[in-house]
Amino acid sequence: MANDTSKNRKAILVTPELCIGCRACQVACKSWNQLSAIKTKNNGTYQNPPDLASAAYNIIQYSEVPSQDNPVRWLFVSRRCMHCEDAGCMTICPSPGALYRTAEGAVAFDRDKCIGCKLCVNGCPFDVPRYDEEGKITKCHFCFDRLAAGMEPACVKTCPTGALRFGDRDELLATARAEGFATLYGEQDLGGLGSVYAFKDEPKLYGMKENPAIPGSVVFWHTYLKPLSLIGLGGVVGAAAIHYLAIGPHKDAEEEV
Repeated sequence: MANDTSKNRKAILVTPELCIGCRACQVACKSWNQLSAIKTKNNGTYQNPPDLASAAYNIIQYSEVPSQDNPVRWLFVSRRCMHCEDAGCMTICPSPGALYRTAEGAVAFDRDKCIGCKLCVNGCPFDVPRYDEEGKITKCHFCFDRLAAGMEPACVKTCPTGALRFGDRDELLATARAEGFATLYGEQDLGGLGSVYAFKDEPKLYGMKENPAIPGSVVFWHTYLKPLSLIGLGGVVGAAAIHYLAIGPHKDAEEEV
């Protein structure tokens, strides 16, 4: 299911130990993409907003973890679309061109071609895609419009500490290795991620899924059902089947409760 890796593939290297939790990246993303504010409330955490949203393409995940050297160890992890080489969202999407690969290797979207089926939500092992009020997909798109103009992604441009670095993927990986990081999360996962994380400890300490994989239902869709979408009714049957496999039967009684 993997696509051919772009010869010009770019990436964002995320280094949580350099992040100070200022959330300037969140503000820059909102400003560049003209995203509206989100009304939130205090839930006993500094993390705000609490999760990705249609108007929040990236967030800083706040985690307080055990430490032998300090009373408190904070980990600030930038959460965003991973821009997988083997992208489950692209694999399962039944609408041609709604999700597509840019020249830099990013997974971008065309909301005009999105049909609002939400299958990409089931296909993403990182729970990234969100939908706006019009039922259209939204997510980080790597600021592909800025890249086309020779600029860095807005989040990287505004980061004051170098916790977010952008550039040639292979060069960023080499840099992280030279800096002695124990784990390069995303180096090989799902064909290689466009958002690579340099960790000092195990990924689970940072709240990241270990050994991420595309759901089996997506593989079934891609192998057996998606080809039927070329003949109309088969696409409808296929979409219904994958929805049942991924979500389960519709139960009115539970929704009423």
